[in-house]
Amino acid sequence: MKCPYCGAQDSRVLDSRATQEGAAIRRRRECNGCSKRFTTMEKIEEEPLVVIKRDGRRELFDGNKVLRGLILAGRKRNIPLSTWQQLVESLEQELRSNYAREIFSGEIGEYVLERLRQIDEVAYVRFASVYRQFPDIETFKRELDKMLRQREESAPSEAGKKEEQDNG
Repeated sequence: MKCPYCGAQDSRVLDSRATQEGAAIRRRRECNGCSKRFTTMEKIEEEPLVVIKRDGRRELFDGNKVLRGLILAGRKRNIPLSTWQQLVESLEQELRSNYAREIFSGEIGEYVLERLRQIDEVAYVRFASVYRQFPDIETFKRELDKMLRQREESAPSEAGKKEEQDNG
């Protein structure tokens, strides 16, 4: 590793630590030429992930763009930023684990909606209204009705689980 102070090509590693949940390694080094210390980061070089937009345009995946949309959808809902960050991290991790280099924006939106419903229903509806571009109030109402039906269908099983826990 080239020393940033004297340009010597030889250094020794004094300390190594995993950072960013193991996605990178921070190394503290000492130059064998000038004895000054410096820090380097070692990170896996990731392949670019390209998003295919509705109109056919292609752009690089930007997790911050998804994060901004989530923050806006969850505005005034008392949801910690870390919840949104974890959702975006898990999204990117899943996208990269599929080994696809290109993904349709619709797939990203559906992934987010699926998880948002579990986090906060109001944020889900807000995000869905923008993402799905509801053309009118009737379409919006149908989405709400669908959500309420799903909640009612899952309610008996949730009540049964609660009863089992109370009796167990």
